[in-house]
Amino acid sequence: MQLTRRAFLKSTGAAGTGALFGFLGLDLRPSVAYAARARPSRLTTHTTICPYCGVGCGAIVQVDDDGRIWNMEGDPDHPINEGSLCSKGASLHQLHDNARRLQKVRYRKPGADRWEELSWDQAIKMIAERFKKTRDETWMESENGHTVNRTNGVACLGGASLDTEECYLLVKAMRACGLVWIEHQARI
Repeated sequence: MQLTRRAFLKSTGAAGTGALFGFLGLDLRPSVAYAARARPSRLTTHTTICPYCGVGCGAIVQVDDDGRIWNMEGDPDHPINEGSLCSKGASLHQLHDNARRLQKVRYRKPGADRWEELSWDQAIKMIAERFKKTRDETWMESENGHTVNRTNGVACLGGASLDTEECYLLVKAMRACGLVWIEHQARI
């Protein structure tokens, strides 16, 4: 076998690098994760979708009986991200486990300088009343002699955390209300 200069440099470089790693105590074998052994047995596992962008990456969330999140990671069985998450997706637990997260509905009246807390029942009723009022005020039955039955005063924007079935139901409900301006974050 004839040894070329290039083969000689490759082999001595690889041997030198290996010796250096061994001397420094660095091990190139795959590391073993021991985090799975520390999990309490009372955790339940749920799948979810990352709400940050329109990609819809899948995540696995492990929750205890009190609703506290113990672990959140990418879902390896999800066809979009196959277990990987971006930096925003990797910080998903902060949406739930954050001292600055609002837990109640807050409302500021027009012209007011302070926020007031509302119950969910009050907030939902207020939104429904305003939706109906705006829809009725901007309703168009016909335009240029054609029946249109629509409203241009209300728009709907869906979020990336909605799955396909939820998007389908949202669009059906908004079309039934006569909305024309319907968009979804996944298309932005």
